[in-house]
Amino acid sequence: MGSVNTHRDLQIWQKSMKLVTIIYEVTSRYPDSEKFGLSSQIRRAAVSVPANIAEGFGRKSSGDFKRFLNISMGSLFELQTELEISKNLSLINVDEFAEVYEFTREIERMMSSFIRTL
Repeated sequence: MGSVNTHRDLQIWQKSMKLVTIIYEVTSRYPDSEKFGLSSQIRRAAVSVPANIAEGFGRKSSGDFKRFLNISMGSLFELQTELEISKNLSLINVDEFAEVYEFTREIERMMSSFIRTL
């Protein structure tokens, strides 16, 4: 992994952390009725992305790391689905959905490429 010393050096982790912040900002505007529903589920999926990258990196085995990256990818797909549900329920507008969704797609492409290199 070259000059990567910690998981914090990975661009996919850095972008995933930014995604978590964006998701918390977006879901903070959800109605109170969604506090323990979709909002909570979206936040958990978002947090799972960088958390699994970090955990996998800490395993010090490329096989384990790859497995955790795949788990992270699954959480990213879950998040994309929940964002689309939010759009369908008008919890977020179409423009906000498009912006956040495209950011998740960017992370998805980066992660797919990274997984292939391991």
